[in-house]
Amino acid sequence: MREAKPVLVTNTTPLIALAAATGNLDILQFLYSRVVVPLEVAQEVRVGGKQSFGLNVFNNAEWLDVQLAEVSLQPFLRNSLDRGEASVIQTAMNMGLPLVCIDETAGRRIARLCALEVTGSVGILLKARRLGFEISIPVALQRMQAQGIWLSDQVVKFALAQVN
Repeated sequence: MREAKPVLVTNTTPLIALAAATGNLDILQFLYSRVVVPLEVAQEVRVGGKQSFGLNVFNNAEWLDVQLAEVSLQPFLRNSLDRGEASVIQTAMNMGLPLVCIDETAGRRIARLCALEVTGSVGILLKARRLGFEISIPVALQRMQAQGIWLSDQVVKFALAQVN
């Protein structure tokens, strides 16, 4: 029996990276019962306007739980991270949700210091594949990089080793 799907609070970069990797955000709906998007993150996705990569994919994922109000940030978070990452961590803590999706190192580190579980876009790809979502990890990584998503050599090697 499969365990209940967790709830995820996500940052901007994973939304764009997963849109690049798969062409949509269905992978999130496959893995999570609810995907919370802080208003600050939604604003970051939308800032580029209609030509912004990933905007159509984001807007078409009507099942995303986009928050309607900005979150009041603790000074520590506001002064340590960008608005998106800080709002993800603050939203998760306010809502009592233990899992966040952040790709940037500083944000991941601070989320862990706040006692949150952390995943990233590559972790989501690997978990989905392990649970039966049809995806080629090498192709997904290549698509991400083609859209300008930076992946360290270490992350790429790790991801490819998981599929071999």
